[in-house]
Amino acid sequence: MSPVRYGTSLNTSKKHSLHWRDYFRHYGHQNTLHLWPLNPPNYRNVAKEYLEEIWELAMKIGGAISEGLGLDQNYLEESFGEGLQILAANYYPKCPQPEKTLGLAAHSDHGALTILMQNGVNGLQIKHNQDWVSVHHVPGTFLVNVGDCLEILSNGKYKSVEHRATVNAQRTRISIAVGHGPALSSTIGPASQLVDQKDSVRYRSITYKDYIELQQSSTIRGKSALQAVTTK
Repeated sequence: MSPVRYGTSLNTSKKHSLHWRDYFRHYGHQNTLHLWPLNPPNYRNVAKEYLEEIWELAMKIGGAISEGLGLDQNYLEESFGEGLQILAANYYPKCPQPEKTLGLAAHSDHGALTILMQNGVNGLQIKHNQDWVSVHHVPGTFLVNVGDCLEILSNGKYKSVEHRATVNAQRTRISIAVGHGPALSSTIGPASQLVDQKDSVRYRSITYKDYIELQQSSTIRGKSALQAVTTK
């Protein structure tokens, strides 16, 4: 839960396959700028401007999703409040034996929306009908992933995307993912307007902080954290 983290894998204190990846992540949209790197010298200014613009983009997308669910256009933004924004910069170097590892194992994001920027090297795969499908990079575009928080809020009408990252022997891949969710102290659960009766509630309520800790501490890949809060 540290506001600034860097390393080579996740949950390295527990036994599991390590990832072919270096990562650096930090909070954005919060008062943590003084913890961000001083090098390169313009990083803080560039990252701050980028994260502010990306937050606005996420809220515009959230407004369209809210309307699509039959909610007020500002529902998602208002439920987020100040919100939690996390930037994750991923570096996947060339791998001499890519068939023996992954850049990042299968998982779904804990937030509501993740906006991804890439350096043009393919590697992202999503799970569809139990098969892994490659998502080819389209120049000049962002990729937007639906996360667990939105699946919970929508009571399952939106499904979070299970995905993973592969590596290759020819080119280094870089991706910068920015996740968006509510404040850590917020309670996440299905929107009351989307629940007809008590028996139709598909996910139990949980604080966002507890949900992140549940997801980050698990060595079981896939959507295990979401399954843990599913009521039926």
